[in-house]
Formats: sequence, C-alpha cells, structure tokens
Amino acid sequence: MTRRVKESPLVISNTWAALRSLTPARIALGRAGSGLPTQELLRFGLAHARARDAVHAALDAEALASRLAELGLSPRVVKSAAMNRETYLRRPDLGRRLAPDSAISRSDHPFALVVADGLSALAVERHAVPLVRALIFLSPQRWAGASCCVALQGRVALGDDAGERFGCQLVVVLIGERPGLSSPDSLGAYLTYAPRVGRTDAERNCVSNIRPEGLGYEAAARRIDWIAAAGVARGVTGVGLKDESGALEASRAS
Repeated sequence: MTRRVKESPLVISNTWAALRSLTPARIALGRAGSGLPTQELLRFGLAHARARDAVHAALDAEALASRLAELGLSPRVVKSAAMNRETYLRRPDLGRRLAPDSAISRSDHPFALVVADGLSALAVERHAVPLVRALIFLSPQRWAGASCCVALQGRVALGDDAGERFGCQLVVVLIGERPGLSSPDSLGAYLTYAPRVGRTDAERNCVSNIRPEGLGYEAAARRIDWIAAAGVARGVTGVGLKDESGALEASRAS
C-alpha cells in the first residue's frame, strides 16, 4: 500500500503557483521558513549543473560541419586564438580573434555565416542547423550560397575577423549564449554590416533566445533575414538600424 506523505506545515506555497505553467522562469517557488523548500532547492541545483555542463561541453565541429554541408553550404572548421576551453574562459580577448593558421579565403558572396560554440555548445548542436535550414528556405538567394565556417572557442567578435577575411558585406554569427537556469541551450544571432576587426557591440543587431521554447526557428529566420537585407540596403547595423520586422509581419497579417 502506498502512503501519501502529508505536506509539512512549514512549507508555504506561493499564491502565484498557477502562473508557473505559463513560463519556465523560476517563479512562485514557495518557502520553508526563511529558505526554499527542499524540492525547489534540488531543482535549482539541477538547473545550475546543466548550465555549468553547457559552458564546458565540447562542440563536435566536424559533425556540425557535415550537417551544414547537407544544406548545400561549404563550411570550414576554424579555431579562435584560444586553443582550449580553459584559456577561452579565462581570456575572452583570445576568443574574439581567429587563430593565425585559420584557413578562410575571400568569397564573392555578400553574406557569411559563422557558427561558433560560444558559451553553450549544446545550443549550437541543437538549433544552428534547423535555423540555417529555415533561413535558406525563406531566402535562398541570400543564404543558400553564403560563406560559412564553424568556429571553436569563439566569441561574438570572432565574426568580425572571419567576415573581414571572407570579404562579405554582412556576417551573421550564430553562437551559444550564456546559459540561464532555465535555458542552457539558448542560441543567439549577431549581425554586423561591413565586418572588420575592431567593430563594437553597438554596431551589431542581436536576435536572442532562439530555441523551440523561446523564439522559434521560422520567426527567428524572418527577423534575421529582415535585418540582413535592411543592413546591406542601408549600410548599417546596430544602434543605427531598428528591427522593424515585427511591423512588417503585422502589416502582412492585416
């Protein structure tokens, strides 16, 4: 016979508990005395472990490159100047530049895709290929023949170095974002017009939280494609380019 364990009177439920079904965020946790209930403390420990594992996980770059090649791209595997994960985490500056022996040649295509592990290889493994597939389906003239590389130990600014070597007009860096306690696999996309070493974050547009539980692939692809097209047409990205893709979608629906 199974006995039901009676809830301790010391555990006080939060009156907003019903809202937890609407978000993965850690809300309405309740309390036990002045602390968290044991169950919530264990959940926090698990979420923290998953986030930590995501930061240290290694990306299988060759496998990812093969999957991108199935979409018709010709990706090269390159490395940043940070030659291992420990150096990458301690020296962010090295993750912003390509290793001297990185084989990237100039291309005539105006767009380039840089897929980097960043702080979550898990995000890249899960979401980069579906997102690129959605981009190619949405706008093959822009993305089907884009220059492409898969970068290990890369930061966002690595795209400036890679884009400058590609000679492209605009680079899109798809990168694993810093894991959160409810999102260890969030993918970000950073778009920079006229990439070159020394660009600042103010000169980029960002589309973040790309994953089925956040911004879906098709919606993210529409936003990225709009920013890319507008960035090249207007000759600017970053604070000088407001993302108006949502207004365009609304006008089409009306």
